[in-house]
Amino acid sequence: MPKALPVLDVSAPLRCAPLVSDPVDADTALHIALRLKALADPVRVQLFSLILTAAGGEACNCDMAAIVGLSDATVSHHLKALREAGLIVGERRGTWVYYRPVREALGALARVLDPACC
Repeated sequence: MPKALPVLDVSAPLRCAPLVSDPVDADTALHIALRLKALADPVRVQLFSLILTAAGGEACNCDMAAIVGLSDATVSHHLKALREAGLIVGERRGTWVYYRPVREALGALARVLDPACC
């Protein structure tokens, strides 16, 4: 059985300096790796893309399973991994959950990986 991702303190900002600026400490490396691990799955990349490109800036879980061709339970599992990594947030509205990207987290990852970014 695969190990579950540790739950991150998503209120803590991700280190914004590029990796090439100076060596990272173990805690920072863990936070970066957990976010990257959450995106290191084709289904999660597809779901994250759906959320990033959704009209109105948010996507309903009611539509995602049909789009990716998986069960609601499987999609929920993948959304949980993205949420625990601090890449998305969800808001329950009745039966459905609407997900929005945490753009600050994505921007921080971009700045960490690409010294020429931003």
